[in-house]
Amino acid sequence: MSDTEATIKALQDFIETDRDFVINLTRDLVRIPSVNPKFETADALNREGDVQKLLEPILKDEGFATEQFDALPGRPNLIGEKPGSEDKSLILCGHIDVVPTGALKDWTVDPFGGEILGGKLYGRGSIDMKGGVAACVAAMRAINRAGIKLDGRLAFHSVVDEEAGGGGAIDNVRRGKLAKAILVAEPSWGDVHPAEGGLEWARVTIRGRNGHSAFRFNEIYPQQHTAERLAPAVNAIDIAARFIQAVHLFEQNRVRARSHPLLPAGMNTINIGVMWGGTGLGANGLPTVMTNPAIIPDAAVLDLDMKFLPDETSKQYRKDFEDFVASFCAMDDWLRKNPIKIDWDLGGLHFPPMNTAPDHPLVASLMKRAAAAGKAPAMKGFIAVCDAAHYAGAGVDGVIYGPAGDGFHSTDEYVDIESLVRSAKVIAASVIDWCGVR
Repeated sequence: MSDTEATIKALQDFIETDRDFVINLTRDLVRIPSVNPKFETADALNREGDVQKLLEPILKDEGFATEQFDALPGRPNLIGEKPGSEDKSLILCGHIDVVPTGALKDWTVDPFGGEILGGKLYGRGSIDMKGGVAACVAAMRAINRAGIKLDGRLAFHSVVDEEAGGGGAIDNVRRGKLAKAILVAEPSWGDVHPAEGGLEWARVTIRGRNGHSAFRFNEIYPQQHTAERLAPAVNAIDIAARFIQAVHLFEQNRVRARSHPLLPAGMNTINIGVMWGGTGLGANGLPTVMTNPAIIPDAAVLDLDMKFLPDETSKQYRKDFEDFVASFCAMDDWLRKNPIKIDWDLGGLHFPPMNTAPDHPLVASLMKRAAAAGKAPAMKGFIAVCDAAHYAGAGVDGVIYGPAGDGFHSTDEYVDIESLVRSAKVIAASVIDWCGVR
């Protein structure tokens, strides 16, 4: 057995013997409610700062230099670092904000109780993704307790706001908190995800001309253009209905023509998730009157969730959609003079794509170490989006690997305990492979 393999075996044996550490840390994290305040504003539930206060002394005890700073007002990121070579630098990353619980009556356990039943640890954030955070800490702790000095710089990023767009990761990138590679311990069910599609949120605004509904015939049926004819209204909701059908055709063409080998065919969809229609566009960009069907509406607003492939760019994707909208408008007399408006970065949300090479050394390490730990992994693309995207957009090679569970963004969320311990072992081994030992 080589020195590296002997070192990794010793680390993994330590994690197995000390398995209560990662389990109890996950429980402690779950028991601190840290619901993203963009979704729910009760102070008792918005305790992201308390999560960071729990983690920071653990990092310090393991020899990490730490710092906290507000990524968003009153919402701190935590960073721990050990110095080393930049060529072999690595970030272990996880977010500590969680989504709301929803109706408590729908849960069979306390959402913030950290209850263990049948090999599963329950609670909001257990799988998404406080279990992954704990696995990273357990891996770093094992390396330190073994007295191993890494060659590469190792950093730990505990970030806020992933569930609402990634403001914590975005702030880290803005501050230059980068490395050569990053491992994000999102739930992956033991599989390895080196690719992730990009995501845009956009708002489409369609303008018409309002009028009295009694004169709708003057708009939609042929009329002579006599001097006494009233100016015809233009129903923005009617235009929106045609536009929605056109978007579906645009979407179908893209998903047929373009795919990525690690992702399911057709994942690059456009979801028209929200629609408003009415009269009088207000300062907030929405119609001011939406309750009077006697008015022919002059405004329709659509909010879109738009996924694109790992090997596409945001710039090209936006141009393709803008060209499509321009072509749609060119076919209509009214829209040629009053074109549809597109506002990108709706809600400040934009996730760059991640497309790390399948043969990247960190990917290869995770595939090897996960197989050796007892679960042969598949190499896949990540269906959703996560903070890895923001680092990838800054040139950091990213991979997603983490534990198994269920109930994320739903009820009775849990993390599988054996997968939690296994994730800590695999992460520790891959840190050794990537950073090297002095």
